[in-house]
Amino acid sequence: MLALSICLALLAALGNAGASVLQRRAAAEAAPASPGARHGSWLAGLLHRRVWLWGAALLGVAGVLQALALATGPLSVVQPVMSTELMFTLVVGGFVFRRRPDARTRWAFAAMALGLAAFLALADPTDGRATVPVAAWLWTALGAGVFTAVLGVVSLRLPPSARAAVLGTATATGFACTAALLKDALGRLPDGVDAVLTSWLPYAAVVVGLGSFLLLQITLGAGSLVASQPALTLGDALLSVVLGVTLFAERVHLGWRVVPEVLALALLVAGCARLARSPLVTEDSAQPPGGGDPTAPAPRGDHW
Repeated sequence: MLALSICLALLAALGNAGASVLQRRAAAEAAPASPGARHGSWLAGLLHRRVWLWGAALLGVAGVLQALALATGPLSVVQPVMSTELMFTLVVGGFVFRRRPDARTRWAFAAMALGLAAFLALADPTDGRATVPVAAWLWTALGAGVFTAVLGVVSLRLPPSARAAVLGTATATGFACTAALLKDALGRLPDGVDAVLTSWLPYAAVVVGLGSFLLLQITLGAGSLVASQPALTLGDALLSVVLGVTLFAERVHLGWRVVPEVLALALLVAGCARLARSPLVTEDSAQPPGGGDPTAPAPRGDHW
């Protein structure tokens, strides 16, 4: 069952990456011709582009795959595996637009993949309970709310790069909580679809997810992807491990493994930071065709 969950999460990450590339391509081609152009007409143009529609459909498929992964495996496995979206984005973008990453990017790709694999192998997360008591959710909501509010206040006094990193962490908190809410809701499926639809969990997931999406837009406007992306990608993964342990009673092995786990995380962080600096990500892709790189990921309701 764990292998199935990992495969589903990898497919979901690949779907998210493909959707980002397709929607960025459509956005670049439909970019307003002048600063004074109306954004309403530009957005309407996107809806008439097959590339954008295929990207939206692929994003929906990826969402279903992620839900299935959460329903069949631990939160502390699924969300870290979903961080491979950053790697898949570079691969898909490079393949579709025939752009090869440089040697440093390839080394960063390998470092992130190795760090993630080593961490999951060492931590060896195991399944816990399927649902979470309401009292546990109340404490989680209080803690996550206070943590996000503190990060938001602190970010106001920081320079752009640091502000983007701090807001990225706050956004990652929201996405991690959204995944946890979704997993708890899906854990009630054995009792029937009615048990899911009549609970507060799916609706809370929608509210928290939309709030996280809005916070993501603020994060993307606060500074460069180089500053925000590592916090978004790794924050979601690591906070999901914490939520998996505290909410779903999932077990993560520590003891003598702590030191190599920390080293694996350091390798993962270094690889992610380097990938965020890749020209495939950092070049301006919002320009019209011929003036930018359409492979850079488009902002959406997950890590971009």
